[in-house]
Amino acid sequence: MSEFLDTGAWSTGGTQTAPPQAPSLSALDLRDGYMEALGRSDSAARVRERIVHYPGAVRIPASDVELYIVRNFLSLEECAALVALIDADRVPSPVVADDPVPSYRTSETCYLYPGPDAVAVVESKLDELTGIESIFGEPLQGQRYAVGQEFKPHHDFFDTTQHYWRNQVPIGGQRTWSAMTFLNEPTEGGRTNFPTAGVVIAPKAGNLVIWNNMDVLGRPNPGSLHQGMPVEQGVKYVLTKWYRERPWG
Repeated sequence: MSEFLDTGAWSTGGTQTAPPQAPSLSALDLRDGYMEALGRSDSAARVRERIVHYPGAVRIPASDVELYIVRNFLSLEECAALVALIDADRVPSPVVADDPVPSYRTSETCYLYPGPDAVAVVESKLDELTGIESIFGEPLQGQRYAVGQEFKPHHDFFDTTQHYWRNQVPIGGQRTWSAMTFLNEPTEGGRTNFPTAGVVIAPKAGNLVIWNNMDVLGRPNPGSLHQGMPVEQGVKYVLTKWYRERPWG
């Protein structure tokens, strides 16, 4: 087990609603075969090239997932502006699944759409970091975790064997990269754990964590399993951006 500490050192050691009616699609229409995986692998190589040359970016040593941390991605002032937006419009966080379980994700979420200056700044920085065109990104999500709140172990990629996958195909398909920025530091708890990879990351305001949800062949990677561990004291705010393999929406 490895833990990324605030110093940068390593130590060992929604509102939920009923799923919408799935459209009738043939197996061919579901598009998650060899060519799709190949395309995801090719695009990942371009994103990787951008990230490794971004100031402050470091690849975290993990055999099961491609994972990076970018120190000081946002300034403390930028973080504070985003926290204020989240607090102004937060609601219970949703879960995407055939049978959503409310207790699985107990945080609150705020969708941050274009308009406010703080949103424009972070979107611009994400564009520069990843090189991914903005049309491939889902809307920014801000999350607030109070004491005891968490997001249990999960994958960000979509399970193509579940019925909900049919609803995701026409709105961008598979999730490829996930980017999460810590906006503050809770007094205790709230780490991000990648249990399969053996990595635990402590929240530090302004730091961004970005990982590839696909494996080297462009297929959904079980090693990207992660969780938002419970906050034990204080409050945690994070900002999340998910990218799709095709234009979103």
